[in-house]
Amino acid sequence: MLDILLVDDEADIRLPLGEALRELGHRVSLAADGGEAMHCLDRQTFHLVMSDVRLPKVDGFTILRRLRDERPDTHVVLMTAFGTIQEAVAAVKETAVDYVTKPFELPEVLAIVHRIDERGQLLRELAEARAELAAKHADQMIEGRSPAMVHLREQIGAIAASSAAVLLVGESGTGKEMAARMLHAISERRQAPFVAVNCAAVPATLIEAELFGHERGAFTGAVKRREGRFKAADGGTLFLDEIGEMPTEVQVKLLRVLQDGVFEPIGTNTPVKVDVRLVSASNRDLRTLAAEGKFRQDLYYRIKVFELRLPPLRERLADLPLLVEQFLREFTPSGAESPVIAPAAWAALQTHSYPGNVRELKHAIQHAIILAHGQPIQSHHLPMDFRGQVEAPPSAAIEPLALVMAQFEKEYVERVLRSTGGERARAAELLGISRKNLWEKMVKYGVK
Repeated sequence: MLDILLVDDEADIRLPLGEALRELGHRVSLAADGGEAMHCLDRQTFHLVMSDVRLPKVDGFTILRRLRDERPDTHVVLMTAFGTIQEAVAAVKETAVDYVTKPFELPEVLAIVHRIDERGQLLRELAEARAELAAKHADQMIEGRSPAMVHLREQIGAIAASSAAVLLVGESGTGKEMAARMLHAISERRQAPFVAVNCAAVPATLIEAELFGHERGAFTGAVKRREGRFKAADGGTLFLDEIGEMPTEVQVKLLRVLQDGVFEPIGTNTPVKVDVRLVSASNRDLRTLAAEGKFRQDLYYRIKVFELRLPPLRERLADLPLLVEQFLREFTPSGAESPVIAPAAWAALQTHSYPGNVRELKHAIQHAIILAHGQPIQSHHLPMDFRGQVEAPPSAAIEPLALVMAQFEKEYVERVLRSTGGERARAAELLGISRKNLWEKMVKYGVK
């Protein structure tokens, strides 16, 4: 909802447009000339000023310049029946948000106001996210305000003090290593090392040596003694990512370490005792692998004393503003201001399916920042997968923007409702809006 000042000396334009804006829920003040508009600006701050260019007493450009000097955050839309190229160029140079030529269609103007309102909501969400990130501590490294992420942080907080093994499950890119680091950061082991090993990235012939170490000459290529990752993590936490890729013969040795806290490096019979908390992760179903004989069942139950599921990003789209702000800050060059995100780019981010989850979003923001060169991020700055279908050639039929946006919003609301089985509370949560707002959109678009 916006506070709008509508300035026009023609009552047959000012009154019906003002009434239409009020019906959409906006708070509207009316002024019949530039002098009256100046008095309104003395008394109140507005989100949006819509002004005719040619007005009695004070013209629209004077109003625009005053706002740019005193209230640069106020959006301005200029309107005129004398739509000359010179005036349009002047409006752009004065950084007016939009320029409308009379006579105009009411839906055209309402679509502009809707876009400005959406952009304001986005900026407020990003500002809230920026403030929230600034207050974060090491024990809040997993970002998100959605119920799923709040519940996950509560679970991590409840089990962090224990030394019991934890299994993290979830799709690739959901932040399993981040969850493991948070477990370590708030545990009593936080002063000791956190050591991470990606089992899928280490050749099967070397994974045993990587974990348990070896003596010099124990095998071809062992030119010097190595302690291994278990020893490196002594007193702390060892994170084994993609543990489902671990060879069966190494699983036997891992099971013994978990049972006895003892292992023998390759090439020696000398036992080494360690105190390590094991946190494992997998994007594969270990229960199924165990049933198929591809993963030891006894090891499976040993590593999942606690099991935590990390939800995919498509199940927590309400966290997008917080995540986007985090990555904007991370990838913006030092000393530079984070770029803003244009409405079209934000729409592309909101409607993407995110098969790569948070990792995919992170790379998309990095990609966009590099291409935008400090300018507002547009949809064409995002990776191709985020842009949908290639734009139609100029000869194709072009529909009004307001119609296209409304159709898209209707289809997206329907899609989210289908994904929740018609559960409105869950759909509103995924959309990042209130249940009342969702109901209003359903009524507006005739969504059943």
